[in-house]
Amino acid sequence: MSDDPQEERIVSGHKQTEELTNLDAALRPRSLSDIYGQETLVENLRILIEAAKSRGEPLDHILFYGPPGLGKTSLSHVMALEMGVNIRITAGPVIERAGDLAAILTNMRKGDILFIDEVHRLGRAVEEVLYPAMEDFALDIVIGKGPSARNIRLKLPRFTVIGATTRLALMTAPLRARFGAVYRMDFYSQDAIERIITRAAQMLNVPIEPDGTSEMARRSRGTPRVALRLLRRVRDYAQVRATGVISKAVAQEALNLLAIDDLGLDDIDRRVLSTIVEKFDGGPVGLDTIAAAISEESDTIEDVYEPYLLQLGFIERTPRGRVATKRAYEHLGFSDNHGEQPRLF
Repeated sequence: MSDDPQEERIVSGHKQTEELTNLDAALRPRSLSDIYGQETLVENLRILIEAAKSRGEPLDHILFYGPPGLGKTSLSHVMALEMGVNIRITAGPVIERAGDLAAILTNMRKGDILFIDEVHRLGRAVEEVLYPAMEDFALDIVIGKGPSARNIRLKLPRFTVIGATTRLALMTAPLRARFGAVYRMDFYSQDAIERIITRAAQMLNVPIEPDGTSEMARRSRGTPRVALRLLRRVRDYAQVRATGVISKAVAQEALNLLAIDDLGLDDIDRRVLSTIVEKFDGGPVGLDTIAAAISEESDTIEDVYEPYLLQLGFIERTPRGRVATKRAYEHLGFSDNHGEQPRLF
């Protein structure tokens, strides 16, 4: 492994990969100036980095939370590049035992960043090891059993933990309290998504017209991950069924073929809404019941699909369950008859 301080070391299970071998990683922003949207968050991070550099200290522990696909992992890469340090990447479900975390921590260097995705899924025993590591930069190890057992504390270099979660409420209070900076990530504006698509198209050498960019951005759910996925699929369509140039017409044809409508709703989104409207008369209906009705995991609905439907005002959360709004009826082409069977126009 190279001694270059800019080198990235990725720990995910037992596998290490170079960033540029992955297309998604290659399209990631390389600096804070490459990040479009999230202006307030970027400015706060810029201040955090400059202050840490001026003091010659590692960054404070940082927690990003919000819906998936908004760039929490990408921001962590940018933080490492801006600080000129290494980053190790893992996820809550991967760290099954306290020893797994101890193995990672003992290989950290001064200033290194440990990025933990889905940090809310860390086990209680693992969290107990992480607490002193984050607070005192120490690792407590118990040697032996019973009356002869003794505790040894190993000092760790000062490092930074960056956590990411889509379920902030599921994090334990002691773990949340150990993050010195907590930031929420919101959905991106239309303009920001257009700039992200334009940058990615340039990097992929994909000819694209402004109207084509706008059409994809409009259907990207305000989420960069979705926007980049749609760009790759529309690029394929343009190469196979068109001249290779992504125009508005080409984008519309490709996205319609993917069953993504004008608001960015896909088949699962519409199935969630139509299930509430048709099978349960608009609600209220419980999340688990909806999940069972469409053969989907309730966590997936709550984390991936529901945030955008809530943002659009298509559903409401009530103490009794989810309720479809008038806007949902209109979008699906149903009449808003809560007392009668909805009918299709």
